[in-house]
Amino acid sequence: MKVNTQSVNFNADSTLIDFIQKRMDKLDMFYDKIIQSDVYLKVENTSGKENKIFEAKVSVPGDSFVVKKQCKSFEEGADIAIASLERQIKKRKEKLRART
Repeated sequence: MKVNTQSVNFNADSTLIDFIQKRMDKLDMFYDKIIQSDVYLKVENTSGKENKIFEAKVSVPGDSFVVKKQCKSFEEGADIAIASLERQIKKRKEKLRART
């Protein structure tokens, strides 16, 4: 799956982008009809430590899932957000399976 990663107001290094790509690729195990996925990385200009925002949008036929998490690091945000996406995708798959 191709993940479009955009970092807002900073340049993300390749290790972070590779980490996000590997984690997002795991979503294919749960649902193979994912059309597109977009990831937005933002840094808030605040004095707090939790100023990194990880936002992911995953498009599937007939629906799209959006998850936004604010954490101390992008890796932590990615882990939490992608776990949430996994739950949403599994739930949708169960609904589709129940209809047929």
